[in-house]
Amino acid sequence: MSPVAVGSCLCGAVRFSAVQPAQWVAHCHCTRCQRAHGAPFVTWVGFLAPAVEITSPEDTLRWYETAEGAGRGFCGRCGSPMFFRSPRYPGELHIARALFHTELEQWPTSNVFFGSHAPWALDAHRLPVEPETR
Repeated sequence: MSPVAVGSCLCGAVRFSAVQPAQWVAHCHCTRCQRAHGAPFVTWVGFLAPAVEITSPEDTLRWYETAEGAGRGFCGRCGSPMFFRSPRYPGELHIARALFHTELEQWPTSNVFFGSHAPWALDAHRLPVEPETR
């Protein structure tokens, strides 16, 4: 396992590397993550901000800043939601788990904000598996 995990957005314009291990890995079920990602939950990997290096062409990485001072980073070219930072978690940068190209040392260990989970997604592992056609 590499001590540095790497990843990128869908188009590859925004790339990042992060020194492992992460602080934590968790599934977030809050309604804000649901709306920002268009998904029932987002699996976040929490790193101390200095452990992460982000590279992108100028003005490609964009940030949506909330009234509460939180920020959601996304690629301005392909629109991939990528990062989260908040005064609630000072000194941390959270990276969407699905963006990593390399394996991580940790697996998710918790569900957060589960009170707003999407009940229609809880049994996904029980549904029939369709053959890949793409």
